[in-house]
Amino acid sequence: MLFVALVAANLPFVNERLLALFAFRSGHGKTLAVRLAELVLLYFVAGGIGLLFERRVGQIAPQGWEFYAVTGALFIVLAFPGFIWRYLLKHRK
Repeated sequence: MLFVALVAANLPFVNERLLALFAFRSGHGKTLAVRLAELVLLYFVAGGIGLLFERRVGQIAPQGWEFYAVTGALFIVLAFPGFIWRYLLKHRK
């Protein structure tokens, strides 16, 4: 599950397609706001996959706001390598 979260967290930063499927019509690519919205959406997708895993194993444990705060912070930390690669490293063209 951690590998799924790592891939989902870095996906918005390593490609120019929306959700790695749909190309933008304009040639400018994705903005930071689109990438962050995609990151939030992929957080819920990864959480849904985790919920399916938990349902498959047994009973689903109840979670409070603390669970979502910690997993959201973890997801942002997992997105850090992709953010660094996209915005802080110089790329040759």
